[in-house]
Amino acid sequence: MKLLVFVLNNEEYLEEVMEAYVEAGINGATLLDSEGMGRFLSYEVPLFEGFKDFMKGNKPYNKTIFSVVRDEQVILHAKELIDKIVGGLDNPGTGIMFTLPVDWAAGLVREEEEV
Repeated sequence: MKLLVFVLNNEEYLEEVMEAYVEAGINGATLLDSEGMGRFLSYEVPLFEGFKDFMKGNKPYNKTIFSVVRDEQVILHAKELIDKIVGGLDNPGTGIMFTLPVDWAAGLVREEEEV
């Protein structure tokens, strides 16, 4: 199992991203409102106020999506779909996606329970 973490920088794509998750076979996720370090520093720390000009055009907030996924092929399919939605994660400012190993989990829906 893997923990799939996706930080989506443009909230306008959230609905499409959630649809892509379902299409890829990811039936559960947790979404958190999040904020990037650059935005925090430029707006909350007076010493870095000059970063505001650098941050022009960047979205101030983003969404962080967590999901535990059993099948690595599902993750690869989800990444393909998301690349199409956001214009490619290799482009700056679109977001980041990564996985971490999950050695143990409780409370997950079993595949035979999914509808």
